Amino acid sequence: MMRMLLILSIILVLAVLAGAVWFRVVPMPAAQWHVEPARVIPPSSPNFALRVGADAPVFTQSPAVIAEILSRIADDAGAKPIAGSPAEGHVSYVLRSALMGFPDVVSIRIIPEGAGTRVEIFSRSRYGYSDLGVNAARVAAWVGALGAQTGP
Repeated sequence: MMRMLLILSIILVLAVLAGAVWFRVVPMPAAQWHVEPARVIPPSSPNFALRVGADAPVFTQSPAVIAEILSRIADDAGAKPIAGSPAEGHVSYVLRSALMGFPDVVSIRIIPEGAGTRVEIFSRSRYGYSDLGVNAARVAAWVGALGAQTGP
């Protein structure tokens, strides 16, 4: 009986380690994940955050300034670009959870609006049904950081 528990424990540990490796190296093809937030049909699962249209924040700075700040925010968060760039006005990043490396994708569109800039954001998890609010918290943090660095 003890031997069976030991074998099952070893198998479980190996499965978790294999999963952690897989989630960290799973390909994130740009053709699938680099989307324009305004064209997204919200998923049926709650593992995303979407800020477009009237829900998208508007800043008084130019798109170039917003792009530069967003690039720093993404770098500080450990985000890796998979397509586009902030300077182009459309970028998608992949971020991975610390423990298992689950990938999340953040797509951002920087849109000139009058003298300012509208920032549309779509953050979503690749796996799972619920993200426990991670994507909503990320979007709120990034928008908050943009606001803090651009002033009122």
